[in-house]
Amino acid sequence: MPKAPLFRDPIYDGAADPVLVWNREKEEWWVVYTNRRATAEGTGVAWVHGTDLGVASSIDGGETWTYRGILQGLEFEHGRNTFWAPEILWHDGLYHMYVSYIQGVPSEWKGHKRHIVHYTSRNLWDWKFQSVLELSSDYVIDACIHLMPDGRWRMWYKDEAAGSATYAADSHDLYDWKSAGPVLTHQPHEGANVFFWRNAYWMIIDEWSGLAVYQSENAKDWQRNGKILEEPGTREDDGSIGLHAHVHVNGDEAYIFYFTHPDRSFNPQSKRSSLQAAKLSITDGVLICDRNASFSFCL
Repeated sequence: MPKAPLFRDPIYDGAADPVLVWNREKEEWWVVYTNRRATAEGTGVAWVHGTDLGVASSIDGGETWTYRGILQGLEFEHGRNTFWAPEILWHDGLYHMYVSYIQGVPSEWKGHKRHIVHYTSRNLWDWKFQSVLELSSDYVIDACIHLMPDGRWRMWYKDEAAGSATYAADSHDLYDWKSAGPVLTHQPHEGANVFFWRNAYWMIIDEWSGLAVYQSENAKDWQRNGKILEEPGTREDDGSIGLHAHVHVNGDEAYIFYFTHPDRSFNPQSKRSSLQAAKLSITDGVLICDRNASFSFCL
């Protein structure tokens, strides 16, 4: 069984927003994550800005993880800037990364434009800037991308200028994107993650009280299916709600990678965060996650 927590960042102890990706050149699994600066001093919320993208790798199928550093070469304008919530996919010989970007290191949450930036790479280390995407507003974060049934790509993302709802955009080539409008507007949320598993499309969103689950036959019309990771777990560093997750599917198996703030049950101001993983299942049509259950990876 993978250890718990799955991974803690050894530099700033603030690993968050994980995405799992297979490194084809190295033949190993990578988790790329928001490298929050939990141990850094500063005013306000400067510690969640000025963040890099951290990398942890596994050569044993996800059982153990080694810190490898931060992604280099992402800066496309001067200064120290902010990178959040990477989404990485492989298509036609290239890795594509879409990452939330804020200019500089703000010490407040509000008032700063947020954009999604597109990069490409052949090896996951060396990234080429492609563009700042033009989406539904200048306050967008948390890209998630999946292939639609008709062969086009769809991006789901959070639009903070529209009540922090999930919006979508479509593309035929992963470079040029056209707005597809709102998708989920029932309440503020973030971190949409879409995957296809067991003959259905699934979307998980972070409502900051656990992860809401939606199901669809066509990846357009979504019905609420339930909620997971809203109750504390018993494993080390897993005693708080699950946050901003990524799901990896391999055949009949699906695993969720998420992060927690393990100390917030007794210290609401605690900054540190840990990565965790758990196995998903379906019972009577409802997606379930028993975060305390023993499991082994089949990535």
